[in-house]
Amino acid sequence: MATEQTQKLITVTPKAAEMILSFMKEEAEKPEYLRVYVQGGGCSGLSYGMGFETKPEEDDTIIEEAGVKLLVDSYSQEHLKGANIDYIESLMGSGFKINNPNVTKSCSCGHSFSTE
Repeated sequence: MATEQTQKLITVTPKAAEMILSFMKEEAEKPEYLRVYVQGGGCSGLSYGMGFETKPEEDDTIIEEAGVKLLVDSYSQEHLKGANIDYIESLMGSGFKINNPNVTKSCSCGHSFSTE
């Protein structure tokens, strides 16, 4: 288990941090971490996932950002380096948005992507 200190692996906007902490409080199991990961799938090859965790796994990097503790597994790190998590509210809907500088192609629905 490592703690990311030098270059930020992932950053979180204040609005996203506020919403993450609010959602965490609503969970019955009282999670301590938000896991952010990349998995295979979607029309462009990769997709994002997020979920709450009570403890880290052995290959996780722990990142404390804007009052939120994030977990990122070793596979996801290479695809998420420099990414930013934001929370968007609009007339079309609200939700988390990951702005990722590593994306080279994304699908038209915006839910899957590929990196080099």
